[in-house]
Amino acid sequence: MAARDLAMGFIFLSQTALGILGKSVLLYYFILTGFTGIREKPTDLIVKHLTWANFMVLLFKGVPHTIAAFSQTHFLNPIVCKLVFYFHRVARGVSLGSTALLTIYQAIIISPSNSKLAQLKVSTPKFVGPSLCLCWALYLLVNGFIPLAVTDIGNIRNLSRLGYLVYCTVAQPQKPTSILYVILLTYTDILCLGLMMWSSGSMVCILLKHKQKVQHIHRSPSLRSSAEARATQNILTLGSSYVLFYVTSVILTMVLPFHGKTSVVLANANASMTACFPAFCPFILIRHYTGVPRVCCTCVYKQQIVLV
Repeated sequence: MAARDLAMGFIFLSQTALGILGKSVLLYYFILTGFTGIREKPTDLIVKHLTWANFMVLLFKGVPHTIAAFSQTHFLNPIVCKLVFYFHRVARGVSLGSTALLTIYQAIIISPSNSKLAQLKVSTPKFVGPSLCLCWALYLLVNGFIPLAVTDIGNIRNLSRLGYLVYCTVAQPQKPTSILYVILLTYTDILCLGLMMWSSGSMVCILLKHKQKVQHIHRSPSLRSSAEARATQNILTLGSSYVLFYVTSVILTMVLPFHGKTSVVLANANASMTACFPAFCPFILIRHYTGVPRVCCTCVYKQQIVLV
């Protein structure tokens, strides 16, 4: 086993383990809050879907790349390879859509009462659930062609017309079909990224105006405004991180076909960038949910009292 493969294996293993640990803490928190009767906010539902989507990204991207990095390249049969790549693409899309929805919802919630977005505050929570369902359905349909194009590389001799993905290959279709695939895959991503950047910019402007107003009247902000500002900053960090990792991954994906000899290195680097957001996202969300340690400790304390 080459030292490079061993290093990449440990990187993928660390990312996957770190991400699963953070997601387990978040899911444990949501389970505990369900038992304690704490009222669920619309953002909690978005975060649940985001957490499950990121978990699927790590499961269908991080785990196969970890195994492949440890010199076990041909370990997937054609059917499993199709399913792994398909569900990874779906989960990646839902992760993007959920992050965009979270930033949009937060921008509406913190908007001033005299703004146009403030008119949506009452009706927006009703559309969170349907929007998430639409997001899942959309990416399940958009990526429906992937199982037809992806196969394993165990019995393939000529990779000249195939895209190499370490443990799977993607057949390069004819030019009209290829253009259609690119449009389907990039249109929804560009739309979500555009909405995310617009809502993030709106939140930055709102925070700056609020800060100037507080400084002007020479008084400290209320507890509610401080909590909303802290939540907004965390969501801004979440959205900015996603955009950074996503753009880096897109650049690597575009460069990959032009570097045949180093395709494995670039493919591993691209996979690592793809797994960065799912790995670190839970810890940003745990910071957002500052009550996670308190709720956990409270429930453990109650269990100890019952046992005594």
